[in-house]
Amino acid sequence: MTTPTQTASARRDNPDTFSFRHLARDIPAGIVVFLVAIPLCLGIALASGAPPIAGLVAGMVGGLVVTMFSGSALSVSGPAAGLTVIVLDAIEQLGSFSAFLIAVVLAGALQLLMGIFKLGRIGAFVPTSVIKGMLAGIGLILVLGQFPMALGHPLEEMPSITEPVALFSDISPLATLIALFSLALLVLWEQPMIKRHRALALIPGPLLVVLGSIAIDRLVGGAMPGWALGAGHHIDLDGLSGPSELIAQMTRPDLGALANPAVYTVAITIAIIASLETLLSLEAIDKLDPLKRHSPPHRELKAQGIGNMVCGLVGALPVTAVIVRSSANANAGGRTRLSSLIHGGLLLVSVAFLAVWLELIPLATLAAILL
Repeated sequence: MTTPTQTASARRDNPDTFSFRHLARDIPAGIVVFLVAIPLCLGIALASGAPPIAGLVAGMVGGLVVTMFSGSALSVSGPAAGLTVIVLDAIEQLGSFSAFLIAVVLAGALQLLMGIFKLGRIGAFVPTSVIKGMLAGIGLILVLGQFPMALGHPLEEMPSITEPVALFSDISPLATLIALFSLALLVLWEQPMIKRHRALALIPGPLLVVLGSIAIDRLVGGAMPGWALGAGHHIDLDGLSGPSELIAQMTRPDLGALANPAVYTVAITIAIIASLETLLSLEAIDKLDPLKRHSPPHRELKAQGIGNMVCGLVGALPVTAVIVRSSANANAGGRTRLSSLIHGGLLLVSVAFLAVWLELIPLATLAAILL
């Protein structure tokens, strides 16, 4: 028989509630996830052929909107690397990012319906190996697409990986140096000697990579002007300097695209892939939960659906539950959804008021983080 004390304890630990009881853990975890999310949001947006602001806004929606409706205590949502190839092809197929946004709204509506009709167990009928293989294939295409940026080719003039002569001609020595430094530091930060060090393990590798790359860019570029990175080699947020500019830069969906049959095909594709990736991430993050809680999959699909509908309306990339952010949350000591909410709030503040600092980040750094 369950006692009142046990019932109260279960209610406090239920992932459906926020608990300020764990505030001392959730605040630092939220900060860590925020620091991990910034370069990932920017890098995924660029790899998707979307405006950088679209990735950052997607991170905000994942942290502030999806979190409010999710039943997972530790899952963190945002733009996912697993969707980059699909998004890139869809934007090209539909002709514009604004037309693509309509597909995102429809995909969100489909996910919401999937949750309402309790299709959250769909992942159980698809072998995990198939899902992982699909995501690995998408990831391989993503990795191959980052090489030109890592070598310093501007976004507007990036050669294909299938054009080796163009790829290795006119490369930027400084961009290549920054990419190699970033890769080396990321690999180092995954080594057991770092993981065993309690203080170092709390510092996100991507944050160190970003800070180190900015320092190298400034120092080497200043000492050797011939190597300095020129226009098109840094994040460009179009002079974003405040909340009003943030709102002005949000792309509006093109309602006229509803007449294009391809929009519905793209919407179904996004809904299926995003849902499978979310359910796979949900299963993985539940295994990392020190309190051994179970995340309700049907509710998560509803939350993701609402989030993606909002994403399409505010000019953001589609979101999924992301294992990289979620595991960073768990490893940093997060205990409730409050940590994800904090990460979303920090993204909003940083983009609205600190965008000038984000524009210091070299594109080669983001390419290395995604490799």
